[in-house]
Amino acid sequence: MSSAFNEILRMIKIEHSIFAMPFALAAAFLAAGGLPDLRVFVLIILAVVFARSAAMAFNRFVDAEIDLKNPRTAERSIPAGRLTRRYALGFTVISSLLFVAVTVLLNWLTAALSPFMLLILLGSSPACHQ
Repeated sequence: MSSAFNEILRMIKIEHSIFAMPFALAAAFLAAGGLPDLRVFVLIILAVVFARSAAMAFNRFVDAEIDLKNPRTAERSIPAGRLTRRYALGFTVISSLLFVAVTVLLNWLTAALSPFMLLILLGSSPACHQ
């Protein structure tokens, strides 16, 4: 894997997406009354990954200056200079668009609710509340 790809995985904390996956899939099993259709199963996995990726990248974008001042977070991708804020913002936009595209493929209700979900996810960054 390229170093840029590895840096993205570190920035978005892909392991947290993997940790969150059982909760989303459990909800899918409950909603389907058993094993969901393979197509739906895959789309839910993609939706979780894209939504979390957008949220984490946006958090890194917004908090870059704060992270730089904190010794615990100064080595994160943006403060350490391994990724730029512009790159993180672009990654946020692309992940958000992919999330919306996946929700459109799921059903009309998830598509209609996806912008509100993005507002919640992107607005949950602590720096957005200052």
